[in-house]
Amino acid sequence: VQLVESGGGLVQPGGSLRLSCAASGFTFSAYAVTWYRQAPGKERDFVATIFTTGSTHYGDSVKGRFTISRDNGKKTVYLQMNNLKSEDTAVYYCARYGAWGTRGQGTQVTVSS
Repeated sequence: VQLVESGGGLVQPGGSLRLSCAASGFTFSAYAVTWYRQAPGKERDFVATIFTTGSTHYGDSVKGRFTISRDNGKKTVYLQMNNLKSEDTAVYYCARYGAWGTRGQGTQVTVSS
């Protein structure tokens, strides 16, 4: 199982980023995938999950601003992040649903003016 996150960077408040999570080593279409984030000195925070049916679930802090999607043909999950706030600054990880240990190396998102 391998998951590789990408797409992070520095963005101003109110800006947007799209993160990608590329999967390999397992039957991607058969698994739900979750995005988490973790800021320095803070607990891991749930961001969003997308299930095999395409249904989604979001953490309260990102509802209405973030959108999770998947492309089974490309074995990739995306996280579109709009109206970013300073409190969204964190390392973002993707993992198979319920399997934190499958996460990748993470991608840093910094929201700052």
